[in-house]
Amino acid sequence: MRPLVTIVLALLGAPFVAGQDARPASSASPLKTVWEGKKNGWDLVSAEQRKEVFAFNEGYKAYLKVARSAYFSTKETIRQAKAAGFADFTASAQVKPGAKLIVNSRDRGVALVVVGSEPIASGVRVLATHHDSSHLDLKSRPIYLAGTLAMFNTMEYGGIKRYQYANEPLALIGRVDTTDGKTVDVSIGMDDADPVFVIPDNAPHSDTPLRTRAYQNVLEAEELDPVAASIPTEGSLVATVMKEMTSRYGIKEEDFVSGELHLVPARMPADVGLDRGLTGGYGQDDRLSSYCAVRAVIDLMATPRRTAIAYLTNHEEAGSVNNTGARSEFFNNAVGRLLAAQRGKEYNDLDLRLALRASEVISADTNDGVNPLFNSTSEATNAAKLGFGPAIKRYGRGFDANSEFTARIRGILDRASIPWQTQTPKVGVGGGGTIGQFFSDWDMEVIDMGVPLLSMHSTFEISSKVDTWNFYRFMSAFLAQ
Repeated sequence: MRPLVTIVLALLGAPFVAGQDARPASSASPLKTVWEGKKNGWDLVSAEQRKEVFAFNEGYKAYLKVARSAYFSTKETIRQAKAAGFADFTASAQVKPGAKLIVNSRDRGVALVVVGSEPIASGVRVLATHHDSSHLDLKSRPIYLAGTLAMFNTMEYGGIKRYQYANEPLALIGRVDTTDGKTVDVSIGMDDADPVFVIPDNAPHSDTPLRTRAYQNVLEAEELDPVAASIPTEGSLVATVMKEMTSRYGIKEEDFVSGELHLVPARMPADVGLDRGLTGGYGQDDRLSSYCAVRAVIDLMATPRRTAIAYLTNHEEAGSVNNTGARSEFFNNAVGRLLAAQRGKEYNDLDLRLALRASEVISADTNDGVNPLFNSTSEATNAAKLGFGPAIKRYGRGFDANSEFTARIRGILDRASIPWQTQTPKVGVGGGGTIGQFFSDWDMEVIDMGVPLLSMHSTFEISSKVDTWNFYRFMSAFLAQ
């Protein structure tokens, strides 16, 4: 009778050698998940594609230099679109296959449209982004005196870490509208010859009373005020500020009330790292997605089957409020106007509702990437890493795209040989969201996607050039289906 172990091994198909102790076979190396085998995007590009990556990001940096707010981003987007043959949408006769149209949202948002070969009633494809970024706003009565200095009085816009704005060269940008109907563009600090504005930090020689302040309160909200002037004019520092503003722009002190003036980092975008593989600059959340969307629509090589729209919205960092935010009726009104141009007298409200239901939206927004210094704040198996492609965002709690639309997006990425990853925040640590929820409310098919950043919401955010290029490639493939 054979020993029991021999019988068991025989039944299991394991080899057995008489007179030899039954020992377990040497264990194989642990299996890796498919995610561990994913390659860095730089390892997947050819030499020719590498040139494309760097060329695309040069255009992106040029855009970041001038698009320092939603207002100036809108102006630059419209400039680029008109140079590529787009025209303001003013008449129903314009709406025909292949038409390239601009729908302006009060100069703070914009939709670029390429009319498809199929009727708009069959649905549209949308690249939805926001192009506002965290910054400081001037209050309506912004000038006050502090000792021997004139200061600008500010308030926060969007989520910032206040200490990051101390000692940072800031530019004053925006617009002022006057009672005689003029709109005056303001930009001080963006040119090399311009002065800048600085929030002065306390010196380590005298900051002992401040050292117990918590991380987020190194500077309090009412301490985010930069120096505006230091040389009195006829004994008045307020007069010094207003003399300069009047000579430059012809505005008076009360005009600040009807101004939208922001203080933003004045530093120019730059390559980061010896290999120049990263882009650093202010406002990449979310002008990165906005630039990719604009370029994807402008660069369409042929008339798409479904009408293609790049929609850049305002005020996302404040909750998508106001009449230029994604909560507004601007997008529905724009699609309704286009649809009515095609349907004529037969158009009715149900046409718009059904067209929206048949539409697909990429809600694009950057997301937090795994930080090499603070990687414990990310959940490694689900966090997005710089260089590994666009991320499909999975928030859970009912905020995700449905499984069938997610599968379709995966198919587009794979067919175009675009590396991709996923992003889910670490539970209990933080999170975020996009404007996608508002499109979902209109019964549209929506998925949240983005590119990971380092130093997100800071005065100098960092992105991977190959991720930015691949996100543009994905958007182009999505529109061209």
